[in-house]
Amino acid sequence: MTQYLLSVVQPSGDGPLPADLDQIMADVTEVDRQMREAGVWVFAGGLHDPGTATVVRVTDGEVLTTDGPYAEGKEHLGGFSIIEAPDLDAAMGWGTRLARATRLPIEVRPFQGGE
Repeated sequence: MTQYLLSVVQPSGDGPLPADLDQIMADVTEVDRQMREAGVWVFAGGLHDPGTATVVRVTDGEVLTTDGPYAEGKEHLGGFSIIEAPDLDAAMGWGTRLARATRLPIEVRPFQGGE
């Protein structure tokens, strides 16, 4: 089986929280439960706002760190799930479930070196 990264694409900025945030969280928890029950779940996590990031660079052997995201953008990685699926169609099915639950776009991408 191949591992896939299901990335939650979240809008950047301090917009208002969705009125149905409790329902969204319940729906995401349910998809997570279904993934575990189906045996495809490997790991998942939500991320803090990109402003909490620190970027580490090494140039000519020197380490430089900067606060904030690597790139500014209208969207950022808000969270992710790693699953194992037999093929892209199966992974897309889980991506679709997660998109419905989060009400956000989900990028489905296979890991290199998969079967």
